[in-house]
Amino acid sequence: MTEPPVLTIDGPSGSGKGTVAARVAEKLGWHVLDSGALYRLTALAARRAGVDFADHAAVAEIARKLPVRFEGGKVFLDGEDVSLAIRTETAGNDASKVAAIPEVRAALLDWQRGYARQPGLVADGRDMGTKVFPDAPVKIFLDASAEERARRRYKQLKEKGIDVNLAGLIAEIEERDRRDRNRSVAPLVPADDALIIDSTAMNVDEVVDLVLRAVRKALPDVGKGQ
Repeated sequence: MTEPPVLTIDGPSGSGKGTVAARVAEKLGWHVLDSGALYRLTALAARRAGVDFADHAAVAEIARKLPVRFEGGKVFLDGEDVSLAIRTETAGNDASKVAAIPEVRAALLDWQRGYARQPGLVADGRDMGTKVFPDAPVKIFLDASAEERARRRYKQLKEKGIDVNLAGLIAEIEERDRRDRNRSVAPLVPADDALIIDSTAMNVDEVVDLVLRAVRKALPDVGKGQ
């Protein structure tokens, strides 16, 4: 059986990976994997179970048995809708800490790879192109300045009714960047063959167009007529 094509979109927090991945997947008719949600869910489940993040084995066990369901654009943890709960800044910071645990990354690896199905997959995260799908034919690294990413996150969270402080967001994003880029396991770096897009001065439509062009260049038979 022919392996389904995979497009990876990696980048730091607030770079717009999720929005771009969802729009590209919709235009191509492909599946989409929000890998960050898995780490957010693992962190949330660990907190609710009273597990210390320093207990790597226990957190990894939670990741292996994660009772998660994605349905209708919502995320359910053990039957509860946690779509908003995993999108808070606390959840994001917790996810960054959990993602630095090698045992957790190993526990989620097969789950992520198993999500690649026909007609194709758009996978967004931080190590999709370097670790999870190193042979993906199209790899994108989406970046933007910390200030711009904080501004976007601020607007996004406000629209969801989540109270947040812009200055605090900038500080949190910069700290998360340091943690993600300097961790010993699967650090946040572009794949050697990734197309790097700095979206600081770009809108979503412009980024989506660039990504689609990269897909069609690498895979001429994909997405015709889109």
